[in-house]
This record gives sequence, C-alpha cells and structure tokens, in this order.
Amino acid sequence: MTPSIRRSRFIAFAQVSPKFLVLTHFGLNSLSPSNLSSLGNNSDSPQLFLHGAWGELKISKQLYIGSGLHYWKGITRLGNASTLNMMTLDQSRPFTQWHSLTITDQFARHLGIYAKGKLGKFDYRIAFNGAGQNGITRDYGGKSDLLYNGVNVLNRDGNPTGQMIVTGYFRYQFFEKESTKLPYAVGTYLGKKKVFNIGAGFFTHPDGVVTADSTAHVNVNHFAVDAFLELPTESGAFNAYASVLNFDYGRNFLSRWAGTGTAVHVQAGYYFKSAKLMPYVAFQTTDYEAVEDNIGSLDAGVNYFINGHNCKLTPEYHRIMNDFRDGIDVSEGPNALSQIRLQLHVFL
Repeated sequence: MTPSIRRSRFIAFAQVSPKFLVLTHFGLNSLSPSNLSSLGNNSDSPQLFLHGAWGELKISKQLYIGSGLHYWKGITRLGNASTLNMMTLDQSRPFTQWHSLTITDQFARHLGIYAKGKLGKFDYRIAFNGAGQNGITRDYGGKSDLLYNGVNVLNRDGNPTGQMIVTGYFRYQFFEKESTKLPYAVGTYLGKKKVFNIGAGFFTHPDGVVTADSTAHVNVNHFAVDAFLELPTESGAFNAYASVLNFDYGRNFLSRWAGTGTAVHVQAGYYFKSAKLMPYVAFQTTDYEAVEDNIGSLDAGVNYFINGHNCKLTPEYHRIMNDFRDGIDVSEGPNALSQIRLQLHVFL
C-alpha cells in the first residue's frame, strides 16, 4: 500500500465587474512517501506551484478575450476536464487527453491568449499559446529520428522556431446548455442536467518536433471528435462519453502520453440516486505506428457520494496494458501494471 495526496489545491476567482474576471489557481500534485521533503522546501516534488492565473474581458455576449496561464484548450472535453467532478476516479492513464502534459505546458496549462463565446447552442474556445521549453529529448518508441524539442533548436536559418501553439475546441449542445464561465468541463451532473453534446478539437504546433541531428523541424498536428451524454432518469442518471483522437507528431514517433496514430476512449456509468452510488467503467485503446501491440487501459470502480462531489469515496480497479513507458516490464505479461486504488475526494 502506498498512500498519496493526488491533488491539494486552492482556486479563487472574482467577477470584478460585469465585463472583467480574474482567476488564480495553485497547489500540488501526487505527494507520496517517495517524494516527501524533510522541511517541505528542499525538493521540487512537494512544492506548491501555479496552475492558473488569468484575466478575462467581455467584448460581447458572443466573445470573451483572456490572457495568462490558462486552461482554455483542446482537443476534447476530457482535455478540459474539471478534477472536482470527474465520473471516474481520475483522468485515465496514459493521459492521451492531456497529450502535451509537461512537454509544452505547465501541468496542462499554457501561457497565452484565448477567445471563447457562445452562438446559440454552439460554443467555442480557441487559444494562441507560447510553447513551454521542457520538451522530451527522446522517442519512447525508438523507431524515429524525431524529438519533441523543436522550440529549443534554431531552424536552418539560425532563427528561433516552434514557439507558437494554436489549439481549440468547438461544441454543439442539443439539450441544456453548460456553463462556460470557467473552462473546467463537468464529469457528471448526478442527474441535475440533461446534456447531450458533440464536439471537435485541434492542436497544432508548427516546428514543434525536430530531427535528432537537428537538421529539420516537423509540425505537430492533432485532431479529435467526441460526444458526451448525461441522461436523468427516475432512479438517477446515465452518463457516457466517447472520443476518437488522431495524433501526428511525425512518422513513427511515440511521445510520453500519446504517439503518431489513433486513440479511442469510452466510459459509462449509472448514478443510483437512492443509494448515492455510481458504478462506472472506462476503457482506452491506441493504435500507434511505433508499437506493434495496442497500448490500453481499463478502469472499473464505484463512487459513493457522501455529499455529492464535495465528499465522495471511490474504490477502483486500474490496469494499464502493453505500456512500457512507465518502466513496466511487459515481458512479465501485457497487463503487468494492475492496481486497486481507493480515493477520498473532498472540496469546499
């Protein structure tokens, strides 16, 4: 058994005027016995860090403009997921929905400018961001001569490149409209809303990847479509989500969380209102050029809502299949990583 604090965060925002909003979000992630610091200040792992800090100006009912370290992004609903009200225990790992996590961003947030708005049942978000310089200096599949490190390498003319990312997500809402005041997409409303949405998103990073000999840059382009359903019933609510993601990092490249090829994610659960229980299952599979066997994951669990999402207990069976990127010895079998996890989730 390994105890951990998955997330401990503080978020605050203020609608300073009808036309101006400001938000800040900070905290820590994944604190465990292996990365504890003796005084809490002499190691990177346990430190608080900034998750978000942005201001937003209302131009019209159809257009809001904001800037800062923000979470308005693509390429799917789960890529914009709120961690306060997920249906599953956590985001499914490998984090294909957060495909650039710690590579071009600061834990799924980018520094940049965004625009958002609504037109009837249609809403959109689009952002122009600077590319973080963390990068990854390896190809996890070992079958290409590419590195996701283009922003740190000058182009053939000796000029900086790979510095800009453009991303967005577009959604049509058939039933009740969801709030876009904040970027965080709700995992389940526990039957309080009837929602059916379809969406599409993109992520493009020109010259984001570079050849290992630094002689040429390659564009990164991702695209996805998804659908979300929350259907209230007399006894509770049915919840389902599905997404198909197409990744292009360059031929045969395998990144930390995704790779050139396709990923499919599906999940479903049912909320039993009288029992305050919501069993669920989530499955993910990928078909990447760089690996012969599909990388996948399976999560099956049940939420017990002590006080809605404000206090819930979730036991979950978690399995990752054929993914050697976490240091798993797949020679021991394709399902070498298998865990029983228990999470207490509390927020005020």
